[in-house]
Amino acid sequence: MSARERLSDAVFEAVAAREGVDPTELPEPVFPQIDPDALDDLFRGGTGRVAFRYLDYEVTVRSSGDVSVETLGDR
Repeated sequence: MSARERLSDAVFEAVAAREGVDPTELPEPVFPQIDPDALDDLFRGGTGRVAFRYLDYEVTVRSSGDVSVETLGDR
């Protein structure tokens, strides 16, 4: 992830890749699960990770910019 890319955009792209669709074609908005602006601000200057459910996935976002998308039940 580049320094200019929003962390929330990386989340949308990772989930869309798992779904096999364009990020604009995701079937459900992410807003009920997490606020994209808050996610972008969360790690600005800090470290850590956050995980949340979206569609049938558990999405884990790390301050390094790494995003993992695991199907629920695969753990």
